[in-house]
Amino acid sequence: MKFIAYLWVLLGLLSLAACGEVNAGVIQASQTAILPDASSTNTVSPTPTSTPPTATPQTSLTENSTPLPATQVSVTPTPADVITLPDLQAYTWQVVADGFDQPVALLDAMDGSGRLFVVERSGLVRIIQDGNVLPTPFLDLQDRIGLTGSTSAGVLGMAFHPNFSKNGLFFIHYTNSSGQSVIARFQANADLSAGDPITERRLLEIDYPIGEHKGGDLAFGLDSFLYISIGDGGGPGNGDQAGNAQNPGTLLGSILRIDVDGEDPYAIPPDNPFGSGGGRPEIWVYGLRNPWRFSFDRLTGDLFIADVGENAWEEINFLPAGTRGGSNFGWNYFEGTHRYQGQPPPGLILTEPIFQYDHNQGCSIVGGVVYRGQALHEWQGVYIYGDYCQGHVWALLRHPDGSLENQLHEKVSAYITAFGQDQAGEVYLVDIGGEIFKLVRK
Repeated sequence: MKFIAYLWVLLGLLSLAACGEVNAGVIQASQTAILPDASSTNTVSPTPTSTPPTATPQTSLTENSTPLPATQVSVTPTPADVITLPDLQAYTWQVVADGFDQPVALLDAMDGSGRLFVVERSGLVRIIQDGNVLPTPFLDLQDRIGLTGSTSAGVLGMAFHPNFSKNGLFFIHYTNSSGQSVIARFQANADLSAGDPITERRLLEIDYPIGEHKGGDLAFGLDSFLYISIGDGGGPGNGDQAGNAQNPGTLLGSILRIDVDGEDPYAIPPDNPFGSGGGRPEIWVYGLRNPWRFSFDRLTGDLFIADVGENAWEEINFLPAGTRGGSNFGWNYFEGTHRYQGQPPPGLILTEPIFQYDHNQGCSIVGGVVYRGQALHEWQGVYIYGDYCQGHVWALLRHPDGSLENQLHEKVSAYITAFGQDQAGEVYLVDIGGEIFKLVRK
């Protein structure tokens, strides 16, 4: 079972290889190389993208630094972040649960129950409570999940409504038997102990030309809008020949932003960049290859997007809280900060990644989370992310002046599919082979 799970991830996450960020002609592509052995990389760190590639005309679709209108929900003030990375050798990843079938995500409903929800690719959502895996799943969608025809298939992501404890709503991104991505809303029962499959309300159904790059993540921002990552719809080596990521007339290669508390099934937030025309109104940012995992800093609202690369480069994109929508991260003009194909048109501003690494260090980036827990105060404000291929986990600290500090933390015996947080802000790692790890002090 574990071997089969690893094989699926190897095929699936390699194909996930995601898009790159760009600043006036910079993008990042990533991955097909297998990570070197941990013993040979314990001092290796991905390189910041401080040196821009070949210059390209810069002009913008939208300004990425303009604050949002006053209607934007204000963010919680940030506690004091650490000024440097901790001694990473003093911390490790400890197995806290196992026996899952190809888990792809872990999350907390933030309802005070102490439950952790583990999403399995095959359609089950299972519960860890008080350190035990409960025998009865929270949700069973196996009757509607399509697992064939693509290595990127099944349940891909999940998000609880910010008011789940009151309204019982949650959202799932899954693929159906036709290979479409389905973004659906579900309702839990009265005591919130289980989700009811019969309550499904489909918000979006998305077709793909090839279907390997589906993105898959869901998350609510501090503005209470639902964000959804969608891949460019291509496959390994395809290079997005259809040009989907640079075409705001399609939802592909984008992160969407919708208001699930407005009209039924959803409304368009008034400040979405294409709300008045010029593209699909659901789009918030675009120019992405395969944003498998993204996350918001739960205290600041800053957005981190990990985009799986095409051939050579993996990247991390960053948007500070308050950034207007419309950022174009440059795929497929660029892979990371490296030219991939074509010439950006004059006047197009591309947002480059804040960080990238080549395929000597990994093959498929897995976006993580900013540590906001209490048990490991030395990690406060540190972004934790990994690479699927050999279980490498890195720690990245962004300083107020924009400079970066990045170190390889550990090689975990896992094929990483996701990171997650509990309500207290402690960080977990998900292994497609069935194990859940927690970051702890040695």
